[in-house]
Amino acid sequence: MPNLNVTIPHQLGRVEAKRRITERLGTLRQQHGGLVTSFQETWTGDTMDFTVSAMGQTVTGRMVVEEQALHLDVVLSWFLQMLAGGFKHQLEQQGRRLLELSPK
Repeated sequence: MPNLNVTIPHQLGRVEAKRRITERLGTLRQQHGGLVTSFQETWTGDTMDFTVSAMGQTVTGRMVVEEQALHLDVVLSWFLQMLAGGFKHQLEQQGRRLLELSPK
């Protein structure tokens, strides 16, 4: 299956970017816990491997937090590939907002 690849530049440094990401993941779990049937994440240093299941679809991927960029690689099912353009735009938009120097 083709992957969805997103790179989001930032100026936060690796530690602050990772802190914001882990904090946001906790918020997303609280807000969307009813839709998500399973969310598993495993951090190895600054790399997170994840699996998310919701509404009968499972998505796996990897996120790498670097000093000046965040790289996200998501494997989509054939069904979700049809919606990939919208997913990519949302991921980029939300990621940029999260990694701004002055979060809103």
